[in-house]
Parts: sequence; structure tokens; C-alpha cells
Amino acid sequence: MPLEFEKPILELEARIAELEKYAQESGVGLEGELSVLRERLKKLQSDTYGGLSRWQRVQLARTPGRPTTLDVLNGVFQDFFELSGDRTFSDDSAIVGGLAYLEGTPVVVCGQQKGRDTKENIQRNFGMPHPEGYRKAMRLMDLADRFRQPFFAFIDTPGAYPGISAEERGQAWVIAQSIQRMARLRVPAVAVILGEGGSGGALAIGVGNRVLILENAWYSVISPESCAAILWRDSKEAAKAAEALKLSAPDLLQLGVVDRVIPEPGGGAHRDPAATLANLKSALLETLAELKDLGPEELFEDRYRRFRGLGVYAE
Repeated sequence: MPLEFEKPILELEARIAELEKYAQESGVGLEGELSVLRERLKKLQSDTYGGLSRWQRVQLARTPGRPTTLDVLNGVFQDFFELSGDRTFSDDSAIVGGLAYLEGTPVVVCGQQKGRDTKENIQRNFGMPHPEGYRKAMRLMDLADRFRQPFFAFIDTPGAYPGISAEERGQAWVIAQSIQRMARLRVPAVAVILGEGGSGGALAIGVGNRVLILENAWYSVISPESCAAILWRDSKEAAKAAEALKLSAPDLLQLGVVDRVIPEPGGGAHRDPAATLANLKSALLETLAELKDLGPEELFEDRYRRFRGLGVYAE
């Protein structure tokens, strides 16, 4: 289903496509009319996407068709080899990861994975990991340290799974362990928010030397709906909550929560996933180049200073 604020754009695009098809089939010259409509479309797109509210960005972050972690691992990296299981309980398909190359550099990668349809979303638990998913991530962090390979984490989750089964297996404890383990990495660590970055479920693999975010992704201690349900007793106030949370990429960059915003094509990453992946790859290569000359202790201290600096202010 199209987003409400996108409907005028989609209607105009459909009208242009219809006229182009008619002109081609009938041989009638409609270039003048089409030119006017294309200019109108260009202005409408600029006005719409140039002034998105925080809630509209949240909606774009959830739009089907955005690049997922597996899209990134297979489209940006080379020779991705998936590793499964946590060696304790089972394999959690809400987190995927393994070994890969980034333009010839061996790296370790992991991230939350959502589904493309209802069936796959059920299989992937809508990108909400159980404790075994975070244990898998920590296993990959151990491999990164052991073989001295950079670690890349890709965040796209509304939050860790909050169900009874996860709580019985120590969800909160495992998230804390994952945060601690990533903070102690002695190799370059880069985290990227691809879509949704909700609560501790996102932070568990977000303790990077550099934290990057796609232009229309969001990152917050709580989802707008949950925040609205707590503060206003009504999840329908999510738009108000999104404004209060300041969870958009520009907000996070200004606050120092993220280090770089990766641009998306006009209309969002789902409109042109290939261009989004190209922008992401360039950002990853540049970020890795910044960190590659730092030694193990320097990387640890750099990460420590980065996160200790959050929330600092001067009166």
C-alpha cells in the first residue's frame, strides 16, 4: 500500500506513464503535455521529500523494498559465506552473519534480517532477535577479534523480541553481554542503521567506532507507537511521539549519536535499491580507510571516547 503522503506523486506518475503509452501506440505528439507533467512531478517530489516530517521518515524506513541486511551482504560485499547457530541453543534467522570481503579486505559481517513477505517475516520473526541471535552475533565478534578482521553490523529491527520465550532465555542479560562484547573489540567496528533501529535490540550490535545511518532510517530508545502508548495512552499519537524523540537521521547527526548520514535516492531507498547500495558501499570504504591505521588499543580508546561523549553538554 502506498504511503498517504506519496499518493499524489504515484497518481501523477501513473498519469504520465499512461500518456506515454498512448503517445507511443497512437503516434500522437504529446511531448508538450508530457513535459509540463514531468516538471510538475519533479516539483512535487522535491516539495514532498524535501520536507519530510520525522513520522514520515519512520514510515519510509518501514516501506517494503528497502535493502535488507542480506541485500547488503550480497550486493556490497563479495563472497559472503553465512555462519549459523550460537553453539548453545539454536540458530536465530532474525540475525544473519558470516565472513565476506569488502573490495579485497576480509571482514566479518552480521545484522538483523526482516522478510520480504508475510511468510518470510514469520520465519525471520519480523527482524526481532531472540537471545540466540545475539549470541550468534557475539560469536562473530569473537571471530573478528581472533582473525583481526574489521567487523560490520547492520541494524534493522523494531527491537529485540519481547516474548516469554526470549525472557526465559535471558534476553536482557544477553543484550547487555553483546553491548559489552562489541565495546571491547580490538578491530575496526562499523555499525549501519538500514531502516529501523529500535531500543536495546539495535544497540546490542551498534557499539561501533563509527555509526552510520541511511537518510530515512530511524534510531531511538523506543518506537514511536510504544512511546505514544506510554505517554499519551494512545499509540495513534505516534506522529507526536516521533517529533518528541528526535529519531531521524538529521537529528541524530546533530546530536552526535551517528557520525554520517548516507544519502538515499529521491523517494527513498526502496525506489532505487541499487543506487542506495552504491552509496552505502562508498561510505563503508571511506569509513574503513579512516580506521585501518589505528591499533587495537587505539580502536578501543576511540570507541570508548565516542560513547562516553554522548549526552555531554555545557551550561
